[in-house]
Amino acid sequence: MKRSLLLYLTILFALTTIFTYAFLNSEVQFEQNRSEKKIAKLKDSLSLVTNQLVDANYFSLATNENAQNYFESQDSKKIIRYEKLIPVVTEELLDYNSNPKGNPYTGQDQIGANKFIVNKVRILNHRWIIADFSDGEIWGEVVLKYFVNDDETISFEVNQSLLY
Repeated sequence: MKRSLLLYLTILFALTTIFTYAFLNSEVQFEQNRSEKKIAKLKDSLSLVTNQLVDANYFSLATNENAQNYFESQDSKKIIRYEKLIPVVTEELLDYNSNPKGNPYTGQDQIGANKFIVNKVRILNHRWIIADFSDGEIWGEVVLKYFVNDDETISFEVNQSLLY
């Protein structure tokens, strides 16, 4: 009797171990498959966002090699680094926000009590800038031409302005 009880317990232990191993093995496989699907989905999302970023930066001085080459003249002494030019042009345009009548390069005169100021600036290439402006109530966008003069000053010219 003692032997048969020991035999039954051994068989029961062996079966329990086999079923536990099989269950845990299938659980691990399930988790691996689920994580592989998540990783694949995240890689697809990452490539989609990367492509959208590349498309969004298509019109940008930082990624436009032809526009960058414009600032390299035949004179090796007269090279303007676009990495340094982008923040200089942006700051120069934003400095006009301190004007009491508003930024003159919004292309709009002051309508209400508030003045128009430039909020965001995007340098598209070696000649064009697009900027967002507002007075707190009315919003608009402006396309500007900019020029780097021989004395290394920046001049702007309003091309088109739009109020929403």
